[in-house]
Amino acid sequence: MTLSAYIEGIGLLGPGLNNWPSALAIFLGQQPYQASKTVLPVPTLLPAAERRRSGAIVRLTLAVGLEAIAMAEQDATQLTSVFSASSGDGENCHAICEVLASDDRSISPTRFHNSTHNAAAGYWGIATGAMTSASVLSAFDASFCAGLLEALSLVVIDNTRTVLLAYDTPYPEPLHSVRPISDAIGIALVLAPQPSQHSLAHIRVALTDAAAHTLEDPALEQLRSGIPAARGLPLLRALALRTEEHLVLDYLDNSRLAVTVTPC
Repeated sequence: MTLSAYIEGIGLLGPGLNNWPSALAIFLGQQPYQASKTVLPVPTLLPAAERRRSGAIVRLTLAVGLEAIAMAEQDATQLTSVFSASSGDGENCHAICEVLASDDRSISPTRFHNSTHNAAAGYWGIATGAMTSASVLSAFDASFCAGLLEALSLVVIDNTRTVLLAYDTPYPEPLHSVRPISDAIGIALVLAPQPSQHSLAHIRVALTDAAAHTLEDPALEQLRSGIPAARGLPLLRALALRTEEHLVLDYLDNSRLAVTVTPC
């Protein structure tokens, strides 16, 4: 079975990749990739109280999601959303573990509600005013492709625009040694069932057992292989090339995604 949709907007934030426009020159080979720590912007759309309580995942998802939606010139309140991450808020998890390991085991309500896996979706609704359905999922290292399949399924079955937000943030030590995610990265795509004046490319996806594509740049390949959400970088490179591209994305041990991208 093949799922297809039209890509209307792209959001990107990660190490040395500050947004989609700045990443284009890197993907096209016009500028060398230089890794630098991800800087997460202040979530200005949130009310002051929620802004103070928001963690890295909230700041990351708002940044990439809003960039993709602005590029697509869509209204966030009208879009179904899919949030996909390999794990939750690492910093918050670390803080809760520290409290539980101390003599005072009182966990603050803010820490508790930020620990839930759908916290980013909740803050997204507060910031954008969206009351549409939101799916939140996790598939460990396969989370980018799991999120892409979920978003495409919603586009095809419900015939509705959907924004995919795939993201990961690191854990502090000692959890980092067990789950080594080097930095934060987020990728967002606005997907539509029909072509429009905002369509960037047509994407078709099917399962395959072929080997996954890697990136030629060693530093970018290290990023792709080192952070689960970064497994979407070959797709972004294909979109940057503006030619029909056939690629394979990492998914499960015995199953990958065969992707065809055709520019509009």
